[in-house]
Amino acid sequence: MNIRTLETFVWIARLGSFRAAASRVYASQPSVSARIAGLEDQLGVELFDRSGKHITLTAKGREFLVYAEKMLSMHGEMLQAVATPASIKGTIRLAVSETIAHTWLPQLLERVSEAYPAINLELDVDISVNLAEKLKNHEIDIAFLMGGVNQPGIINRDLCHYSLVWVASPQLAIPDQTMSLAELASWPIVTYPRQSEPYIAIRSLVDPMNHSTRVHSCSSLSTIIRMTVDGLGVSALPREILQRELDAGTLRQFRVDASVPDLKFNAAYRAAPSSSVVHAIAELALAITTERDSTTD
Repeated sequence: MNIRTLETFVWIARLGSFRAAASRVYASQPSVSARIAGLEDQLGVELFDRSGKHITLTAKGREFLVYAEKMLSMHGEMLQAVATPASIKGTIRLAVSETIAHTWLPQLLERVSEAYPAINLELDVDISVNLAEKLKNHEIDIAFLMGGVNQPGIINRDLCHYSLVWVASPQLAIPDQTMSLAELASWPIVTYPRQSEPYIAIRSLVDPMNHSTRVHSCSSLSTIIRMTVDGLGVSALPREILQRELDAGTLRQFRVDASVPDLKFNAAYRAAPSSSVVHAIAELALAITTERDSTTD
C-alpha cells in the first residue's frame, strides 16, 4: 500500500472507471487493475463491485475511501509544509479560455516553471462552457474561465475582467459618429458562442431593434478576429487581443450608444486539501492579474 496505489483507488472511485482512472494517473489499465488487485489482497476484502454494468464501491470500499482521501490530504499537506517547491513532482491539467491564452498565459507558465520546475503542465484551451463541464467531470484540475462553476466542492475566485470595444474592418465604412442600437442591428455581428455571456448580452441589445440581425457565433477567438478583419461583420472584443490589428489599421474602433458588459473570468478548482499546487497556481495567476490591473490603472 503506497500513495500511488491510494491515489489510483480514489480516482477509480471518483470516475467510476478503471480506464478513466488509468488516464488520470498516467498508467496502463492493466497496471491500474494490478494495483487494485494487490490492494484488495492486502486488505482481504473486495473494494469494488464489478458484477454490474458499472463498477461501484462495496461497503468496505466506501469505508476505505474515507481513509484513503484523508491519507492523500495529509500527504499533500506534508509536502506543502516540508518539501521545497522544486522537489514537488506531478502533472497539473490547466485549462484556460482563449482570451487568457492570447494575453497573460505565457507569463503564468513562466512563473509556474520557476516556482515548480518538476511539475508538468497539460494545457487545454477551450470555450468556458466546455471548461466548466471538464472541471465537474474531473477531466482537468483548474480552469480559468468566463463565469464560475456551480458545484459543491469547487472554489471560484475572481480572476480578471476585460472591457469590450466595438471594431470593424475599414472596408465596411462604419461612420465616425456614435452608432445607435438600431444602426448596430443593421450590421452582421461576429461574436462568441451561443451559450456565452457576450453572445447573450449582444442578442439582448440588438433583438429589440431588429430580429433579423445576423449574429455569427464562433468558438474560436482567432477566427472571430479573422472574420472581422475580412469584413464579414462587426465585433465586440477585448482591446488587449486586438492591438496588432488596430495598430496595423486592419481593424478600427467605433462607438455604440450602449455598452456590452465586461468579460469576467474566474479561477475555478476543487477544494481538496491535496491540491496544494493547484491552489498555488491560482495564487500565481491572481498575482499576475493584480499586477496587470495596477499597470492599467
